[in-house]
Amino acid sequence: MKENLSILIRNESADLEAVVLGIANDFGGEPHIDEAYDPKSKEHINAGTFPIESDLVNEMEAFNEVFKKYNIAVYRPENLQNYNQIFSRDIAFVIDDKFIIPNIIEKRSKEFHAISSIVKKINPNSIVRMPEGASVEGGDVMPWDDCIFVGVSDDRDFERYTVARTNYSGVAFLQKTFPNRTVVSFELNKSDTDPRHNALHLDCCFQPLGNGQAVIYPGGFKNPEDVDFLVDYFGEENIIEIDNNEMYHMNSNLFSIGPEIIVSEKRSTRLNAELRRRGFTVEEIPYAEISKMEGSLRCSTLPLRRKSS
Repeated sequence: MKENLSILIRNESADLEAVVLGIANDFGGEPHIDEAYDPKSKEHINAGTFPIESDLVNEMEAFNEVFKKYNIAVYRPENLQNYNQIFSRDIAFVIDDKFIIPNIIEKRSKEFHAISSIVKKINPNSIVRMPEGASVEGGDVMPWDDCIFVGVSDDRDFERYTVARTNYSGVAFLQKTFPNRTVVSFELNKSDTDPRHNALHLDCCFQPLGNGQAVIYPGGFKNPEDVDFLVDYFGEENIIEIDNNEMYHMNSNLFSIGPEIIVSEKRSTRLNAELRRRGFTVEEIPYAEISKMEGSLRCSTLPLRRKSS
């Protein structure tokens, strides 16, 4: 009998029940500098510090062990040889009971085919394919209460930067597809050459947490009024601000598996201490090697179902 995989994502912090976790096996090794499409990967290629496969596999399995600890159903992509399949967040995403298939950059198109066996378990009526011309990657999309927060690039930046992955046509698609939610978009600072001045996705500079808290790096936002909006929305006392160095090390790219349980990179020492001070349980794991490719914990996951309440 065919498995019926139910999906439901209302926000970023409800108790997680099912998730796709990427894989690092056969990830293709260090790419040629011309094949890298983010500035942090380029930086580590040039420095001779690009991660090796065994370290990446070990880090992802540490993440998987946390999911096992909390009895979360974990699905993995089929293995494609010599292909990076770590960052499953961007190839599809779930909002409410809809599974969205976005338009992503051509270099990553094979990644979606590797989860086709998982997608086949989902009710076809729940699957929505994004129209041509609309671009969104899952790292830029955050459902939260009655809102959907979206990182975006204007037309000029979208055409100029390889690291600009979401456009205003993508925002319009989300508005049309989810009319009962308010879609709030934030333009992000982009750089194809400097990882310290590049917010690849919204989750590289912002992350809502349980209990009305949020992590934010103000320098990732192009417009100061967008930072002001988020501070007003969550309340200044509920904001944990990180600095440029913490952003560079992907501290905001943590992952909530429940309202009070957060998975975070173990070297995010100041942030982890602050999260604990605010009452969160922090599951610390090593993820520094994966973060060298300008993605971290949230980027590695495609949440399929969280509890509705």
